[in-house]
Amino acid sequence: MTTASTPSAGLVFYDIAMRPPITETCCSPNPWKSRYALNFKKIPYSTSWVQQPDISKVRRALGIPAARKFGDGSDFHTLPVLSDPTHNALIGDSFDIAIYLQKTYPDSGSGNLFPPQKLDYVFPYGLAMFPLSERNDVEFTEYSVFNTNVDAVFTTHTQLMGHGLPFDPAIEDIVRADFVRRAKVASWDDLTVRGEEREKLKKSFCDTLAGLADLFKRDPSGPFLLGTQPSYADFIVGGWVKMMHVTMPRAELEEARTWHGGVFGRLHDALQIYAEVK
Repeated sequence: MTTASTPSAGLVFYDIAMRPPITETCCSPNPWKSRYALNFKKIPYSTSWVQQPDISKVRRALGIPAARKFGDGSDFHTLPVLSDPTHNALIGDSFDIAIYLQKTYPDSGSGNLFPPQKLDYVFPYGLAMFPLSERNDVEFTEYSVFNTNVDAVFTTHTQLMGHGLPFDPAIEDIVRADFVRRAKVASWDDLTVRGEEREKLKKSFCDTLAGLADLFKRDPSGPFLLGTQPSYADFIVGGWVKMMHVTMPRAELEEARTWHGGVFGRLHDALQIYAEVK
């Protein structure tokens, strides 16, 4: 019999398909936050891979409204989505998925996704430029605010990763054109940075991560924010660090892994126990 704390084998996790082999190239940060959480909770599930041009169609077919907005107020349909037929649940946002897993399966897996902790990292340049997600969480508020600030620091520097996105060759031209349209630039090449400009952006990235790295240094037993105890806050950061590992040029990645005493490299390596792609 399935109870509120007994995982069902019928969970379906919707993630964005990249080029084959998909299990090695999937790198979207928000789905990775949820994948880490699902594996941490040891909840049986299967993955449904969705090509990027089909995301809006899939969400609409499931009856899930857009969870985010573009800067102009239009809907931004993205993934992940989690379907739990046993509990008649469909969740279309990574943070909401984590809350759902903790509430519905509190006793499953490796423990509490949201243990109390001080998550006082603040993106130093303000959040006004990031209108994609507006949340008013009354539960796990500190985690929600932390998620917003972490998203901001990495999103600000995604030009370091964008040209390494492993698109499926069958739809690469379509996806690139969509990125160009969203960014309101003339061509795909306008979305990258090279030379001195790139070096400046790398330095900005490193410098802006300093405050976040300080949180990981509070407990020297590491590699997680709470020392040896992982939590959803680690998965928030880990989802973005996973994207770095897939998309950044190898030499730049190796350099980034050493920033701030290597805290982000150690985090990524420690999360491998929760990184199985099912």
